[in-house]
Amino acid sequence: MKSRKLRNIVFTLHRYIGLVVGLIVAVIGLTGSLLIFEPEIEHFQVSQRFGNITPQGQLLSIDSILENIKAEISQKADLKIGSIIVPKDPTSPYEARLWDTNDKLTQMFINPYTGKMMGMMKEKSSFLQWLLRLHYELLAGKTGMVIAGIAGLFLFILSATGLILWPGWRKLIAGFKIKSNAHPKRFNFDIHKVAGVVAAVFLTFTGFTGFCWNFYDWSSSAIYALTFTSKPTELVSKPISGKAPVGLSQVLLNADAAIPKAVTTYIGIPDKHDGVIRVGKRQTHETSIYGQSEITLDQYSGQVLRVADSKSLNLGDNILNSFAPLHYGTFWGLPSRILYVFVGLAPLILFVTGFVMWWYRKRKKYKGDKILSPEFKHISK
Repeated sequence: MKSRKLRNIVFTLHRYIGLVVGLIVAVIGLTGSLLIFEPEIEHFQVSQRFGNITPQGQLLSIDSILENIKAEISQKADLKIGSIIVPKDPTSPYEARLWDTNDKLTQMFINPYTGKMMGMMKEKSSFLQWLLRLHYELLAGKTGMVIAGIAGLFLFILSATGLILWPGWRKLIAGFKIKSNAHPKRFNFDIHKVAGVVAAVFLTFTGFTGFCWNFYDWSSSAIYALTFTSKPTELVSKPISGKAPVGLSQVLLNADAAIPKAVTTYIGIPDKHDGVIRVGKRQTHETSIYGQSEITLDQYSGQVLRVADSKSLNLGDNILNSFAPLHYGTFWGLPSRILYVFVGLAPLILFVTGFVMWWYRKRKKYKGDKILSPEFKHISK
């Protein structure tokens, strides 16, 4: 196939995918820009609604915190503890993430020094949770998650085809040049090509990882198969007759011994009698907010069942583990997070400029067709 014909196919693919999913991708990108600093925004929101935390010496034990959480929800049978987020600094609260039977989230914030509940925030009253739902499921439940996942795949294709079409491959300077004093049509094209090439690589990351997350069962199986690595087996706890689950303090001691000097970020609480406890860890080399290492433990004995240390993962797990920093833009710390704010704006810019380019071509074609319209047909004879 000749290169010109191949380029025309790529151009057609790029144009019509952009027109079909461009607006959806723009919405996902805009919400993603706002969610880049979700932890900081949430910390500010909590302090504004429930007050600030003043350090008062030693933190309460995690066992006391868990008992206080259970006491607060004892009259609310529809709420179950999903996880506990550990304070990231002396002025941050514990956060209990509670889920109801409709898979709706309620966040409970607890003072780590007094154990008192500061307040609760239901999903419907949280702007950030609304924004998150809009981002990954377009406020449309499972159907929206499928649509958003497919849009992520299309974003990946748009970024790849955009790179192929970029004129800078023939002349580098032309690929980055914006003629601000040129005709609006040319100026619009220059904005599209420069914004596209600057954001393209990062958009491929966010598009591909978003697609894989929204279709995780399928994508993770495919990644394990393609990398010839085994998929982790499902782990269960072994109930001990007459014995209650071990205290979380002991669980954390065992987890600390498994990966020394790592910071605990969250504790996943099992909701089944044979469920396991998951302890999230962040090591110094990890850039994700909640870390990229995890320890799985038996809830009755506290025994370590599996250690997923980011330093020694197999290829399949390593690829899946890279999704979070690539999607959230944490791989270079604060600079890359700031960069990702602008990356999230790029789909809107590309959709608007791409639509304008399509409109110019459509108008030009319309004018050409008009010459051959019925009242002018005699001219062509």
